[in-house]
This record gives sequence, structure tokens and C-alpha cells, in this order.
Amino acid sequence: MCGSLAGTRRARPSERFGNKRVPVLRQPQPRPGPAVHSPALVPSRPCRARPAAGSGSRLRLLAAGSRAGRSRAGAPSAPGGAATPAQVRHSMARAERLRNKLVDRCERLQLQSAAITRHVDEVLPAKDQGVLSAAHAARELVVQRLLFVGKACENEEQRLLEKVHAEEERAHQSILTQQVHWTEALHKLGTLRTYLVDMITNLDDQGLLRAEQEIFERTEVAEGILEPQESLKLNFNQTCVQSPLLHRLWASAVLCCLSGSQEIHIDEKTLSPHLSLSEDKRTLTFSPKKAKVDSDCPERFDHWPNALATAPFHSGICAWKVSVEQSCAYKLGVCYSSVPRKGSANEGRLGFNAASWVFSRYDKEFRFLHAGQPQPVELIKAPTEIGVLLDFGAGELLFYDPDSCTILFSHREAFAEPVYPVFAVAHQGISLVP
Repeated sequence: MCGSLAGTRRARPSERFGNKRVPVLRQPQPRPGPAVHSPALVPSRPCRARPAAGSGSRLRLLAAGSRAGRSRAGAPSAPGGAATPAQVRHSMARAERLRNKLVDRCERLQLQSAAITRHVDEVLPAKDQGVLSAAHAARELVVQRLLFVGKACENEEQRLLEKVHAEEERAHQSILTQQVHWTEALHKLGTLRTYLVDMITNLDDQGLLRAEQEIFERTEVAEGILEPQESLKLNFNQTCVQSPLLHRLWASAVLCCLSGSQEIHIDEKTLSPHLSLSEDKRTLTFSPKKAKVDSDCPERFDHWPNALATAPFHSGICAWKVSVEQSCAYKLGVCYSSVPRKGSANEGRLGFNAASWVFSRYDKEFRFLHAGQPQPVELIKAPTEIGVLLDFGAGELLFYDPDSCTILFSHREAFAEPVYPVFAVAHQGISLVP
């Protein structure tokens, strides 16, 4: 068979070049393959009409121009080697959708780039200039206000020092006047005593009886001289240094600078059965139902909803803030460790004994309570926080509204022993503010 095939093989054409025959190279013929349809024979779906501008329009034109060739190149073949018209149309539709998505994405990227460019070139420089201007105005405002506050403080200092000097002079003059008065009285009494001793010693009975009227008249002068009595005029009046401005500035400075609340925690052993304590020992929550606790613990309040802090204050200035926004029945203040803790009598209520000083709210009624003597406090609105400020050395207890910089109540007391921060709540809860 090979020989027959070789005999029937067509001889390759050749040309003579000199004495040699040179084969002629023919152009290779295309092998049979999948049918390729010309663009004119393949139906194409027109692109979706979309409004476009700028480079977005150019992108769409380029995409439409290269749509047909790319679709045909990527079309899958039929099992026989040729793509069916349906497959071609499906591939072209998919490619068209993808192309349109890419065009949309390019347009969005262009718009996003334009927005970022405008933000970088226009908005940020304007913001920077605005920040510079606002910072300059803020510095000027701070300086102006502090200068104003400083001037007000200087004027208030001068006024208060003058009042202190005037009060000092008044008290000193009163003491001098008293000294002169009682020195004269002492001299009169001494003279009268000498006169009476002389009469008793030198006169006989008849002479003493004749001098009775004279003795009576002279002793009447002595009867008009009374014994010295305690007088407030001889004391320095501390009210001369009371100043609303100074109190507000001082309270604001103390509450801002001291971190007293961070050092105060509520003692769980003192907790009333009506109260529960948070894990951080800063929040007290009231419950009308008593919890099962050890009521025999000597530190515990067994009836009234009270609680003490863990440590007392015995010197210096101390301050703490309490959030009372959720409650309409509470008490805040200080007390001695000897405050009554057992029983349902009024003595166990904070502010109804001589060992506690508290600011109290019940519904819309605000009062300062000590030794069962309430003093009403008039407020326009209920505070959301209350600052408690204790100057142990000066003997001053002050309740303060940090939001409005208002002193709610101020009380002076010479504390004889260390005092504990004390709390009571009978509605919702209150919390120590860090």
C-alpha cells in the first residue's frame, strides 16, 4: 500500500535553477474549521442608548466599535466545531452587558476623581483657612475672657480685702472700747471696796450709822456695774468674705481640678436591704422589696435606704459629683460614723439627727436637712448632677450644680470628727460620677 501511495503522490512542483531543480513553495491552504460569519451576516444587538458626555461618550463609542470582533473571538463552539447563531447572540449580549457595566464604572470613577480633585484643590484649602481663622478667634476669646475674669477677680479681691480690713477694725475698736469700759468699772469697784473697808475699819457703830446714807449712795453706783457678757460684736464676722462670685469660681475650680469622685466608693457592708450596688461600687439602685442580707451586721442600715462611703475625710478639701438625673427621691451629704443605723425611727433618717448633713429631694421639694430642721431650697429646675464640696478645715459644706455653676446651698459647721460621704435613694438610682 505504501508503494501505491507513493506512486500516486503528486510531485511537488519545481523550477529549474541552473542545473538544479528547486521546489516551489506554495501558500498553505486553510484547514476546515468552524464557520466564521462575517459581521454582515451575523445579527447584532444595538447598544443601549445612554446619555454620555466627555470621555464617557468616547468610551462608549470605542466599546461599541470593538464589540462584534471581541464577541466572536470569545464565542463558544458548537459540538460540531461551529457556533450556532443563538450562542453567538448570547455571547454578544453578555459581552455587551459587561462592557456597559465597565463603561458605567469608568464614568463613576471619573466623577469620583473629579470630586476628590475639587475637594483637594478647593475644599481642603478653604477648610484650612477656616480652621486658622477659627483658631485665632478662639485664642482671642480665651484671652479676652480670662482677662475679664482676672479683672473681675482683682476687683472682687480688693473689695473683699477692704471688707475684711473694715471688719477687723470694727472688731478691734469694739474690743478697745470694752477694755476702756471695763477698766473704768474695775477702777470704780476697787475704789468702792477700799472706801467700804475703810468705813468698816475706822468707824464705830455710831459713826457707821451716821454714814449709812452716804454708804448706800456709793454702793448704788456699784450695783449699776454688771458682769461682762459674751458679745458677737467682739468677734470677727465671717460673713464679710461671703461672695457669690468667689464661691462660684472656687467651687468650679475645685470640682474641675479635684478627682474626689474617683477615690470614693460605696461601702457594701453599710448597704440598706432596699439598695443594690453596681460592680464598680458607684451606682445605687432602689428596690421597694428588701433583699436577703445580713441585717445583724453593725455597719448596715437595716431599714432606711442609706449607704456610706468606704473611707472618711478628716482634713483638706474634698469634692465629688453624683448623677441624680434618674431619681426624684434622694439625699446626699456627709455624716459621722455614729449616725444611727438600726430601726425605723426618725433618728435613723439622714438629716433627722445631729450626726448628718444632707441635701434632700423628694419629688419637687428640695431641702437642706440637719438635726431634723429642714431649710427649703428654691430651685427653678431639678439638677441632673450635684457636686458636694467639703472644706473640712474651714468648716464649710457646699452643694453645687456643675451645669449651671449655681451654688444650691452652703452650710458652715465646725466638724468635731471625720465625716463620711453618705447617700440615700428611694426612687430609681443615683451614681457617683468619675
